[in-house]
Amino acid sequence: MKYKDSSLPIDERVEDLLSRMTLKEKVGQLNQKMYGWNAYKKTENGIELTEAFKDHVAFGDGMGALYGLFRSDPWSAVTYENGIPTHENAHIANTIQRYIKEHTRLGIPVLLSEECPHGHQALDGTIIPTNIGAGSTWNPELLEEAYSYVAREVRSRGAHLGLISTLDILREPRWGRSEECYSEDPYLAARMTESAVKGLQGDGTELDKQNKIIAVLKHFAAQGDGEGGHNAAPANIGQRELREIHLPAMKVGVKAGALGCMAAYNEIDGIPCHANSGLLTEILREEWGYEGIVMADGVAIDRLRMLAGDYESAAAMALESGVDLSLWDTAFTTLERAVQEGKTSEALIDRAVRRVLRLKFTLGLFDQPYTDETLSLQIVGNESFRKVNLQVARESAVLLKNSQQLLPLNKKTKIAVIGPNADQIYNQLGDYTAIQNEGKGVTVLEGIKQFSESEILYAKGCSVRGESKDGFAEALTAAKASDVVVMVLGGSSMRNFDIQYDSNGAAIISGNPTDMDCGEGVDLADLRLGGMQEELVKTIAETGKPIITVLIQGRPHAITNIVDESDAIICGWYPGQEGGQALAEMIFGEVNPSGKLSVSLPRSSAQLPVYYNQKDQGRQLDYIDETALPLYPFGYGLSYTGFHYRNLRLEKTEMTLEEINNGQAVEVSVMVKNVGTRAGAEVVQLYIKDLEASVTRRVKELKAFKKIWLEPGEEKRVNLYLSKEELAIWNNKMKFIVERGQIRIMVGGNSIDTLETVLIVS
Repeated sequence: MKYKDSSLPIDERVEDLLSRMTLKEKVGQLNQKMYGWNAYKKTENGIELTEAFKDHVAFGDGMGALYGLFRSDPWSAVTYENGIPTHENAHIANTIQRYIKEHTRLGIPVLLSEECPHGHQALDGTIIPTNIGAGSTWNPELLEEAYSYVAREVRSRGAHLGLISTLDILREPRWGRSEECYSEDPYLAARMTESAVKGLQGDGTELDKQNKIIAVLKHFAAQGDGEGGHNAAPANIGQRELREIHLPAMKVGVKAGALGCMAAYNEIDGIPCHANSGLLTEILREEWGYEGIVMADGVAIDRLRMLAGDYESAAAMALESGVDLSLWDTAFTTLERAVQEGKTSEALIDRAVRRVLRLKFTLGLFDQPYTDETLSLQIVGNESFRKVNLQVARESAVLLKNSQQLLPLNKKTKIAVIGPNADQIYNQLGDYTAIQNEGKGVTVLEGIKQFSESEILYAKGCSVRGESKDGFAEALTAAKASDVVVMVLGGSSMRNFDIQYDSNGAAIISGNPTDMDCGEGVDLADLRLGGMQEELVKTIAETGKPIITVLIQGRPHAITNIVDESDAIICGWYPGQEGGQALAEMIFGEVNPSGKLSVSLPRSSAQLPVYYNQKDQGRQLDYIDETALPLYPFGYGLSYTGFHYRNLRLEKTEMTLEEINNGQAVEVSVMVKNVGTRAGAEVVQLYIKDLEASVTRRVKELKAFKKIWLEPGEEKRVNLYLSKEELAIWNNKMKFIVERGQIRIMVGGNSIDTLETVLIVS
């Protein structure tokens, strides 16, 4: 049988296997129906496969994929007591593969898919900062290294697909999944998406080895622009907005070799993404040349019954549009009946099955379906990964304010650490986080104690969203007895076992039963800090003690009401397991801040939108009762040193369309000098504004950046490049072209403070 011959080309093996399959077996390959944690159970004899798993294998005489075998969290209810121990992960994965091989006619291996939006969501998984913080590093090379470790962890356990949020662009910070977005900017998000693909998949030549996995990029597309900030809400945008803002990340992901993507829940201009052939087939495959699979989001195909009427028609609609693999849906289990009823064709099923099988062959699963059962103990929790994780946390934190150089603190300073996020590890980790082992991770309080050489006083003060002020008195006493106060505030995506969950795992929050104010299903109308946090700050400020505010948050909260009371502010986002150490290092000057905001910080919810790259209306936009400017702009971030920019120049101030279309790049250079007394990193940012165009343009658009390191007094020339891809626009005929005219070039350390020059395209 050709499909078993590893010397043959993959496409030939796929066609041979497909020709041998029954319709039932084909449908089986397109289903990922069950929750993976229901595939096993712990007994007195060890971990055993369940009858539910065996029934699902029997349903399709095989299984396309199994989701979340190792997932742990309150929704799955998997803990250290009932979950698969790390040292047994590969053994159970092998047991599953062996069962399928021995109990199906063709023995087609199953794909094991796992969540890894900021590290693998499994017991003992390494949790890195969530994407909103990762984007604030402005360091794609560092992120690529981190994701390579994530890939090793996932593959060492026996899994193959890593579901990772990279495509959502944060246009609506009221949205609970803001933490999963790299940025409000498409270029920055695209660069980070590229790093994720390269880190997880490598260059694509080692996917059959046991250190790389398939990157399943989600969510495609425009989910970050939901109406009203509601989860999965309609994105009321046109084709130009879609292409300019929401598609670049996936386009770059395809170019980097991504072999998986997940469709988004939302609709775009009336068409649900799971039923959008223009998006999933015409753009993704025909225009960009994508060759991977499209996975449905959880029970999203079943939701198409609102349009289609029944499961069979919903399945047909998604299949025809370009969805290949389901996720927990009933609809795709009816595909055999849908063919029999004439609602879809076996040819469309064959198209999807080819894509799934090609992935399995690419991963080498037909030749080696089993994983070395000793690998996970060598790789999971590796010290090298911990060091990389720590560096990501260091670079993701953004220093927003530092009045009179209060920071860094002397280690002999007596500090009161106050606030709901000071000593709660789960509040640092974000949504999609596994149950943590006791003692795993470093809180901000623990980090400060680790580096301080003086007495540290601690008081929680209040909770994230609770209304009680019972802790105020203790906090006030601690503040009065200290030299300086570190207030650790913000939000939380910490799930607990009392929360109700939807069928897709989204939290269902009714009223205010928890501190959870961020995460899937947790949208806000008011972006101010929750509960009594603002009042706590004002109470502590009355002591006259200097206040350092540390924000642990998954979205850009509106902190206008505490800015004046805070002498220094650090935005730590959700900094992960090593976040407490990283932030303490920054507070005491062991680390010089280098993070830059990947998203604008609003003054209030009423201002929205405040993203920096709004359309230019030729006038200053303001409100009568408030400025329209953000509290802190995109790309902003302070350092313990200073950087001076000078001598911005273009190698050629005028270039022809022919030169640009033939691949010549515009070279932009600028001199950057460290004018302070500390070594530090600076992110050099390049923005453009098309001054003469056939369609209205944005105020400015990020098109290049570079993170550099400078010693005190050191000056470097930084070269940045603009190619056709960066200079082209979607013109008035929806063609992606470079137009003649003037283009303003702006370079600086944030989106506001820049040097300017002009490029002429003739």
